[in-house]
Amino acid sequence: MSKLHVTTTINGEPTEFLCDARETMLDVLRDRLGLTGTKEGCGSGDCGACSITVDGRLVCACLMFGAEAEGSQIGTIEGLAEGEKLHPLQKRFIELAALQCGICTPGFLVAAKALLDRNKNPTETEVRYWLAGNLCRCTGYDKIIRAVMDVAAELRGATR
Repeated sequence: MSKLHVTTTINGEPTEFLCDARETMLDVLRDRLGLTGTKEGCGSGDCGACSITVDGRLVCACLMFGAEAEGSQIGTIEGLAEGEKLHPLQKRFIELAALQCGICTPGFLVAAKALLDRNKNPTETEVRYWLAGNLCRCTGYDKIIRAVMDVAAELRGATR
């Protein structure tokens, strides 16, 4: 089978890769590009561990073909921090212990950032609804929700 040449932008960097027609974006990110922060939890789009953004839209990388990335802007967990400076969501997840094993954490962070990019003032219900596609097997969701709500307030300039 011949490989497809794909030109895209990942985390702000122009990127080119070759992939098989049926290769998922998750496999491309992890196996071809070495971006292993995006995790495979279920492989069927049910857990959200492989959440990425494609042109600003939240997508499960396990449900997208790598060839579909042509010409798109892709965002992964590796693009959240600015060099050594963690994104406020990453800092708050650490401060509030909103993670345990770490498999689901990248997906939650990418999804939460996508929400806050769209809505700087979400209600708790909106945060819970937005993150409903992300599953965690290790911890409750309260610390995760609190972290997102705190960062939303911080980004708006409100006090916690």
